[in-house]
Amino acid sequence: MKAIFRTLKLSLLSAATLFACQSPAQEQKKAMNQPLPKTSVQVPAGLEVATFGSGCFWCTEAVFQRLEGVVKVESGYSGGFVANPTYKQVCTGQTGHAEVTNITYDPKKISFADLLAVFWRTHDPTTLNRQGNDVGPQYRSAVFYHNAQQKEEAEHWKQEVDKAHIYPDPLVTEITAFTNFYKAEDYHQNYFNENGSQPYCQFVVRPKVEKFEKVFKDKLKAH
Repeated sequence: MKAIFRTLKLSLLSAATLFACQSPAQEQKKAMNQPLPKTSVQVPAGLEVATFGSGCFWCTEAVFQRLEGVVKVESGYSGGFVANPTYKQVCTGQTGHAEVTNITYDPKKISFADLLAVFWRTHDPTTLNRQGNDVGPQYRSAVFYHNAQQKEEAEHWKQEVDKAHIYPDPLVTEITAFTNFYKAEDYHQNYFNENGSQPYCQFVVRPKVEKFEKVFKDKLKAH
C-alpha cells in the first residue's frame, strides 16, 4: 500500500513540475491557438473604416488626421491574440498586435485607394517588423481589410507599388482580415496635436507630417 501511495505522490509531483515549467513561448502558443472572437467597428451610415499598421501610431495618426474626407482617427492595437491589451503589453512584442490607426472616412470625399497611397508613402513598407529605430512585430507594416473590396484593392496596389520600384526592396506589408481593434490609452489619442513641442514630436513626427503635406497637398483639409 505504501508503494502505491509513493508512486501516486511521484506522479503528482511530476505533473506539478510539468505545469509549473510552462515557458512563455508555450503559453504564447497556447494563446495563439485560441483566437479572439471577431469584433465589429461601429461606423455611421455613409462612412467606411480602414485599419493600417505603419509603425508608431503617434506618427500615422497625425498624417491621416490631415486628409480631406477623414472624419476620425483612433490609435490602437489590431492583429493580436490578447484581449484588451495595454501599451506596455504590446511593446513586449508578445501579444501579436500591431500599433494601428483606425480611420473613419467618407468615401465620397476620399477613396480607399487614396488612403493606401498615403499609407505606402508615409512609412517604410520594406522593413519586416521595423520602422527606423522602432523594432518588433508591433511596428509591422499591415493592412487589416474589412471587406473583400478592400482586400482586392490592397493586394492590387501592393503589386503596383512593387512594379513601380518606388522602393529599392520589395514590400513586406501584411494584408490580412480585420478581426479586432482595441483603442489605445487616452494619452495616445491626438498625440502630436497635443504634444507637438515634445522632442519626439519635433524630431520624428513633425518632419514626417511636413513631408506628407508637401507630397499630398491636394488631399489636405482646408485650414
